[in-house]
Amino acid sequence: MPNDVLTAAIDALASRRDLSQEQAGQVLGEIMAGNASESQIAAFLIALRTKGETEDEIAGLAGTMRALAKPVRTARHDLVDTAGTGGGRLTFNVSTTAALVAAGAGCAVAKHGNRSATSLSRSADMLEALGARIDLDAAAVGRCIDDVGFGFMFAPAHHAATRWVIPARRELAVRTIFNYLGPLTNPAGARRQ
Repeated sequence: MPNDVLTAAIDALASRRDLSQEQAGQVLGEIMAGNASESQIAAFLIALRTKGETEDEIAGLAGTMRALAKPVRTARHDLVDTAGTGGGRLTFNVSTTAALVAAGAGCAVAKHGNRSATSLSRSADMLEALGARIDLDAAAVGRCIDDVGFGFMFAPAHHAATRWVIPARRELAVRTIFNYLGPLTNPAGARRQ
């Protein structure tokens, strides 16, 4: 069944009209609530990419994603995230490697990431291959950051939106706004990249 909020947004974007910050946030709210079909999500993602994202659209999407995230609490206030933007088909996973090196050097790293949707290996894939648990809840991630200076926040566990967009993103296999939202929506509130 068509979702009026998504239909209006897709029509605007396909007509090369920008969404307001509020409209963009409302669209993501509908997606996060599970009120959009896979085809509506895919159409929205491609229409937004084709038109080109504005600052207001990015701010609206990121604001909604942050507001609905499961926060990770830590005693550390000097957090760093190395969230990458993914998407490179044959690229080396620099962001996760950098996170491990930074943590080894004493930085408090609140790494935020996901499985691969558009590339060979993203953070969750790499950490899992190294034997790390990626399924920790917010409290456990916070303890990891406090105790050892490194914690991984698996995006689907901390952002409900990713659960609804994963099928469309996998099918599309191209960069979408979600490649850029990761660095803007760290659940531990990391302010440094």
